[in-house]
Amino acid sequence: MAKSKNRLSVIPLGGCGEIGKNMYAYMYGNDIIVVDAGVKFPEEDMLGIDAVIPDITFLTDNREKVRGIFLTHGHEDHIGGLPYVLKSLNVPVYGTRLTLGLVENKLREHGLLDSAKLNRIDGNSKIKAGVFDVSFFYLTHSIPDTGGFAIRTPEGLVIHTGDFKIDQTPVDGRPAELNKLAAYGDEGVMMLVADSTNAERPGFTPSERTVGKAIDEILSTAPGRVILATFASNIHRVQQVIYAAEKFGRKVSIVGRSMVNNITIATQLGYLQVQPNTLVDIDDIGKMEPTKLVILSTGSQGEPMSALTRMARSAHRKVEILPGDTVILASNPIPGNEKYVFRTVDQLFRVGANVIYRGVHVSGHGSQEELKLMLSLTKPKYFLPVHGEFRMQRIHSELAEATGVKPEDVFILDNGDVVEVDNGVARLGAKIPSGTVMIDGLGVGDVGNIVLRDRKLLSQDGILVVVVTLSKTSGVIMSGPDIISRGFVYVRESEALLDEANKLVETTLTKMVSDNINEWSSLKTAVRDALGRFLFEQTRRRPMILPIIMEA
Repeated sequence: MAKSKNRLSVIPLGGCGEIGKNMYAYMYGNDIIVVDAGVKFPEEDMLGIDAVIPDITFLTDNREKVRGIFLTHGHEDHIGGLPYVLKSLNVPVYGTRLTLGLVENKLREHGLLDSAKLNRIDGNSKIKAGVFDVSFFYLTHSIPDTGGFAIRTPEGLVIHTGDFKIDQTPVDGRPAELNKLAAYGDEGVMMLVADSTNAERPGFTPSERTVGKAIDEILSTAPGRVILATFASNIHRVQQVIYAAEKFGRKVSIVGRSMVNNITIATQLGYLQVQPNTLVDIDDIGKMEPTKLVILSTGSQGEPMSALTRMARSAHRKVEILPGDTVILASNPIPGNEKYVFRTVDQLFRVGANVIYRGVHVSGHGSQEELKLMLSLTKPKYFLPVHGEFRMQRIHSELAEATGVKPEDVFILDNGDVVEVDNGVARLGAKIPSGTVMIDGLGVGDVGNIVLRDRKLLSQDGILVVVVTLSKTSGVIMSGPDIISRGFVYVRESEALLDEANKLVETTLTKMVSDNINEWSSLKTAVRDALGRFLFEQTRRRPMILPIIMEA
């Protein structure tokens, strides 16, 4: 990348060409600011991985230039990676009151809260971060205190939206600050960086209040308990469930660690309005009339260890699904999660629940007319569609062109691509190293593609461990070979196969020693190759073969 001090670089580190894991860097000379630090949940082939965050090597290599991290809102795909980033890069963090409340809980769990530099912002905030002047403006989404940033740079004004829709009747009564967006448009927006998640959907996204009407109808007629699963961070939906429960004389109990944490924080900060005595402890639900109870749960995406999935399997310690219960999945499956969601739905039907899994959800992202409204208000010279998959960004770029942005002034990027603006002219620059870092337990980045490949192989064909002891002086076999099978074949039913494998290992080692080949690496390779060919011929399987050779 060129080192000119008179050039603005816009760099997506996460969030382009995918859903989740959002992170963007803006660099000018010796100053860098970062917008969002998200986490992505692992895909099906990431065996054993807990979470995925963006590779921040570019930031750590330029740590002395990073002036701060600015958070658009409190969803996991925008704040979930922050604890891992701050361990390597302890810079100031800026966010709204609820966003920082959710962040504090995460940092406390990681032992970082005391050292973190958290700064609360609101719609009146103006932050000086090196050469950047950053202002916050409110937008509407599925969580309160959502917004975007107006970033004034020496090359002009950049508007970064974060996730948004234009809800004219928001649950919390705080509408999007369209007046500010119009004023920025009149001032002159050099670049708009905007959410593309719903670019495929025509029209407008319905208001969250329409979900409230559906919840009211269900709670007013349900013959027994109502168990509603939604995203733990969808505070607006939680609020509507609480309003409906209070209207129809029901108490509310909460299950799921993330749901309990988020509701506790939102209530303490005043973002959830709950009447005294509405909430009841989960341990007390057995004493209540079924018609007087609503249970709020995690698990709307069919996550294997979530509260709702364990209820469906009759494996939850405190809640058992009873015939006559009404279970509501108040969300749509995230792409890739359909199998898990419908597996949970089937299990709920099996245990006798009345399951409602369609029609109690609206998106938190703007559809085509809202995206065009954002473009029309801000009137950008350059446009970067971000968030969502490539096809969504492509369609969003077509919407931009329909509102007057020139095709050559639209940049559809991959993570690590760089748009450079020099003297008012934007062009693609040199790509920087980028990628993903996988979190497995306490390990950050210590599991890569090779480890995942081994895990996949183990999950498919199992493992054979071959243990043999050779004489240190003569090299002859003193004990073994002993073959241990795990996940390959059942030993008691495959004695003949393993006996043949044993003889093959013995023959291979004896020949190697007679040829004066005694390097352990060569011996292990020979055993692995010979045994691998034999087992594939006999079984058409390729187990992982792990030779262990000892000397005595």
